[in-house]
Amino acid sequence: MIRKGFMLFVVLLFSVFITTACGSDEKEEKDDTANAEKSKEEVVKKDEDNKAKEPKNTKEASFSELISYMEKTTEGTADVLYENKEPQTHDMEGVTFTLNSYTLVELNDFHRDYNIPFDDQTNGGVIIAHYSVKNDTDKDVHYMPSLYMTYTGAEKDINNYQELLPKDQQLPILLSPDNDYLLEAGEEVSGYYTYPFGEDRLNDVLEVGSVEVEIPLPQTDKDDFSTSFGEEKTFSFPLDAENQKKAAQEASEGFYEDKVTAENMGDKEMLESEEGIGESKDIDKATVTLEGYQITNFVPNEEEAPRFQADELVLLTVKFTIDNGYDEDISKSSISSTLHLNDGKQWTLNEGMLLPYKNDDVISANDSSDLLQVFLLDKEQYEKIWKDKAFELEIGPMRNIDGKDISKGAEAEFKLK
Repeated sequence: MIRKGFMLFVVLLFSVFITTACGSDEKEEKDDTANAEKSKEEVVKKDEDNKAKEPKNTKEASFSELISYMEKTTEGTADVLYENKEPQTHDMEGVTFTLNSYTLVELNDFHRDYNIPFDDQTNGGVIIAHYSVKNDTDKDVHYMPSLYMTYTGAEKDINNYQELLPKDQQLPILLSPDNDYLLEAGEEVSGYYTYPFGEDRLNDVLEVGSVEVEIPLPQTDKDDFSTSFGEEKTFSFPLDAENQKKAAQEASEGFYEDKVTAENMGDKEMLESEEGIGESKDIDKATVTLEGYQITNFVPNEEEAPRFQADELVLLTVKFTIDNGYDEDISKSSISSTLHLNDGKQWTLNEGMLLPYKNDDVISANDSSDLLQVFLLDKEQYEKIWKDKAFELEIGPMRNIDGKDISKGAEAEFKLK
């Protein structure tokens, strides 16, 4: 009886051991499976993160490849008229926009399916521009690449024509509503833009010799244009070697970017200038600093000549920095100034039509920005009377975006020479 009980105890003990061992093996197997799944999830997540950080354009084509693509797509014949590889760069408070290079291509005898943006013609030209935009700030921004092209005498702006190039090479596709125009901190995006011209328009452009593109500003909120930041800038595209030489000469002389310079309204020649003046005066809560001035001989081009009363004039362009101490924006286009000449016996107002500002260009509250003022002077009187006498300038008052005087009529006076 004792032996029988002992055997039963052994059997039960062995059964418990087997059950425990099996349970342990099952637990280890479940743990291994769970760990494997976790590792797999981590790998997938890591791949997704890496994928999100990959450049929006992994491989860029060359101009020759793009031109071949354009010929094949349109069934046309392309010839390169001019190519420029000298970059132009503009920094907007840490977001840098660069025109890397561009080429002007004559495109002829293409399929009628493509003639609408070419003014309903089947011969014409295309400017292909290669742009880059880089976010060197520590915050994500939104950048809408609305890079409209214009030129002297143009009755409309020229925009990108998406059917001429592969979609994955185009900047307006790489930065688009599909990705909220998002440019992440530290990210750089490069791509192409195409500007089509019909045959007649191409001839007009070649006669003018250059075109211009205004660089859009980045925004912190894609739905709120008031969150844009940085200074506006216009890039010039010379279309032949002669106009490129002229542009290089103007750049070396460092003309201020008034409207005459920005829109290539004619030829400037430096007569007199002074830089680094640095004289500051307060206009109520704003501080105005006179940075320098340029006096230039100006000959309007044929297209712009009807806007002026003489074939040759003198321009005075004055550069200020304004520190806005107000809690509201100051309108750049609403700031006025008066130039006193001939020992105070004569005076003239600044020329608004020669300022590069739009109605919504402002000096933000509690921020600072450059400001230009331009005066159009009669060349004969300048040579005979004004040249060797003092120039005195009054600037102010400060006005808000609605044109309201917020400095209570206060002005500042500066002696230029």
